[in-house]
Amino acid sequence: MPESRFANLNPTDGYLPLEDFGLIGDGSTSALVGRDGAVSWLCIPRFDSEPPFCKILDARSGGAFTVAPEDLVESRQFYEPDSGVLITELRGRSSLVRVTDALTLRSGADLNEDAPACRSELLRMVEVLRGPVRLRVEVEPRGGAEAERRGDGLHLRCKRYAGLDLQLWSSKPLRGTRNVLELGEGERMHLTLRWGGGPYRHHPVPPQKVLESTVSIWQRWAQQITYEGPQKDLVRRSAITLKLLDYFQTGAIVAAPTSSLPEALGGPRNWDYRYAWIRDAAFSVYALRRIGLPGEAAGFLGWVLDAVERHGRPKVLYDMDGEIPPPERTDEELEGYRKSPPVRWGNAAADQRQHDVFGEILDCAYQWARHDGVLDEPLWRRLTELVEAAGREWHDPDHGIWEVRTPGRPFTYSAALCQVALDRGARLAEQFGLPGDVKGWRAEAERIRAAILEEAWDEGAGAITEHLGGGGLDAGLLALPLRRVVPADHPKMVATTEAIVDRLGAGEGLLYRYLPDESPDGLPGHEGAFLLCSFWLVDNLAGQGRVEEAAELYESLCGRANPLGLLPEQIDPGSGAFLGNYPQAFSHVGVISSGVNLARRLEGARA
Repeated sequence: MPESRFANLNPTDGYLPLEDFGLIGDGSTSALVGRDGAVSWLCIPRFDSEPPFCKILDARSGGAFTVAPEDLVESRQFYEPDSGVLITELRGRSSLVRVTDALTLRSGADLNEDAPACRSELLRMVEVLRGPVRLRVEVEPRGGAEAERRGDGLHLRCKRYAGLDLQLWSSKPLRGTRNVLELGEGERMHLTLRWGGGPYRHHPVPPQKVLESTVSIWQRWAQQITYEGPQKDLVRRSAITLKLLDYFQTGAIVAAPTSSLPEALGGPRNWDYRYAWIRDAAFSVYALRRIGLPGEAAGFLGWVLDAVERHGRPKVLYDMDGEIPPPERTDEELEGYRKSPPVRWGNAAADQRQHDVFGEILDCAYQWARHDGVLDEPLWRRLTELVEAAGREWHDPDHGIWEVRTPGRPFTYSAALCQVALDRGARLAEQFGLPGDVKGWRAEAERIRAAILEEAWDEGAGAITEHLGGGGLDAGLLALPLRRVVPADHPKMVATTEAIVDRLGAGEGLLYRYLPDESPDGLPGHEGAFLLCSFWLVDNLAGQGRVEEAAELYESLCGRANPLGLLPEQIDPGSGAFLGNYPQAFSHVGVISSGVNLARRLEGARA
């Protein structure tokens, strides 16, 4: 990962670049902490709750919890090794302050168990490494709060959020929500922001002990990681990042912890990603399983099958409990990141049809069963229904992997994942002696494969296209070899790879996922380069025997991570700036999966 160095702070219109934020979490919610010492994003009490702190979406009125020198000049961030505990060092003109941030975990917690690990609190430990310092301590929720002094802290009743009361405990007296404290060199203090009536409210534990326990719990979980390939440190950090997006209580994994960070500044492509997409979560657990973390796969499969059982046909995305998210709405009061509205809560994609969910679920079940997971009769009956649905619907229009907001079309990727559902269903029945139409499923899977190679092939473009029947290019089709639908070295897949690089290339190995002018998606404007597609390109190059090219591209993509090892959804090809919701599970999946694939290819080349 890039070396963590002090750097000047260069906010634009009051907004830090997305690269200047670190992520912390506790398996229930998460927060973004900026290099300016501000917690600029925190949803309470869980990922998909409203955020009382959302300065990242409105620098003036979004709300933040800030701890920083008055004369802040530069800063740097780094993690406690193998943990979700973040350190920010903030340098004033003559001072240096270290702030250690953690969403704390209960003592003795195991991140593989279902019980809640969170303590429902944000702990901020402050140490003056060089002083004296005039330290700003400001806690200002969106919409303001009525503050009442209670002992060593404040009781905050949030005006905007009915029923949300916060308790801020401090080892130094606070006069209100805005404070300047004078601290000398070597002095320490702690601030603990709590919400809810959790089990620790009247059983205080020394903050240092809580912090040490939280670090230990993370490090114990990370000891399971078995990866030894390229970019080892970044792969480990990516695994921890995915775990930070995991809702421990149910096994749901959010696509990203944020909402409405724009895919292009000034454009309308701003979405709420604080939900669990079947697709994203399946990719995530598959990647984690490949580096020694199979428990997440079991948790996710149980969560999604419970959701399917409650609601019938699989939905595209769910909330943390496996329920349907609220309707999408626009928040007119927030100006958006760097004045890029709209800000949206909820996601209308929940009402779409996307046939790839069949394949995502069956592939996850197959991987789980191969590694000692048990498919009992009720579970297998539910999976069989999904296999049969894939066989019936693969040629029907849907909204595709990229969730277009136009009428449905017969997307090639969706058909391919129906092929995956049929193939994995047949494999499960055959390998584990389960009842099912193995012969019929295999025959239908072959029909789909043939349709992809014939109906989606465009001779003029020299590529497999986005639709059965032709259309524009789609970088999502680079995932076909990963799902064993079409081999990477198949002549038509090789040609498709070349066409995607030629037509969708944004420079330096970056790829647009499609071109809206050729593949209308119902939205104006444009977007950045989609990082996961470039990692899929790494996999295709490696699968075609172009291992050196693959390794070079992989190193280049990993080099785009910020000093904390975090990646966004998209990259601005011109400036290299981060775009879209952040950090993005998909991008960290790419780091892990491409690293594993590349390591195997490199090992084979050396053998």
